[in-house]
Amino acid sequence: MKELLEHIARSLVDHPEAVSVNEVEGEHSVILELKVSEDDMGKVIGKQGRIAKAIRTVMKASAIRENKRVVVEIIQ
Repeated sequence: MKELLEHIARSLVDHPEAVSVNEVEGEHSVILELKVSEDDMGKVIGKQGRIAKAIRTVMKASAIRENKRVVVEIIQ
């Protein structure tokens, strides 16, 4: 799942080298912390959070295959 999130984020931003994902895994859940450049925050979040919501939806669909719960946090 970490690789999927990195791929999605790198395809959206202007500075793909600044994208990093930290994965914190528990028994039944995974927290993915997406860190992007300050200039690219708007591109990852989108108008009214639409892109961020779409990213979270894709990640939740991916997590269902592994019987996990996923939380995506976008940080600076």
